Amino acid sequence: MELILKQDVQNLGFKDDIVTVKNGYGRNYLIPQGHAILATSSAKKVLAENLKQRAFKEAKLVEDANKLATIIKGYELKISSKVGSGDKLFGSVNNADVAVALEKAGSLVDKKYIKVTGGNVKRLGKYNAAVRLHRTVVADIVFEVVAEK
Repeated sequence: MELILKQDVQNLGFKDDIVTVKNGYGRNYLIPQGHAILATSSAKKVLAENLKQRAFKEAKLVEDANKLATIIKGYELKISSKVGSGDKLFGSVNNADVAVALEKAGSLVDKKYIKVTGGNVKRLGKYNAAVRLHRTVVADIVFEVVAEK
């Protein structure tokens, strides 16, 4: 079944992509939830026209995302957390904590666009995270988990 995505769907595609999925997934989940519409020939023509009109706006969005990526890469993020014996944390540091640290540094990024390399962080040290600012722009940032004083 061919569908046109109306919004980003994780592990499937981005908004306005034409994707092929199994019939049940499309019919029972994507279409009723409003994530997609059927890719008929008329819908494809409307999509093509919309994409032409949006190309100029898209270039500006990519340019803004690249500027924000260079700003974010310059940050030295330190996230403080409670520490037990050795360097083991009470709890963990995840994408929400990185989003809060970025907000304190001056850049507002939604936590769902941040992916911490290796999942949750449970020890002190330096770690990496990928921030998706646009479908083509991903900024890799380094943050450090330090002991709370």
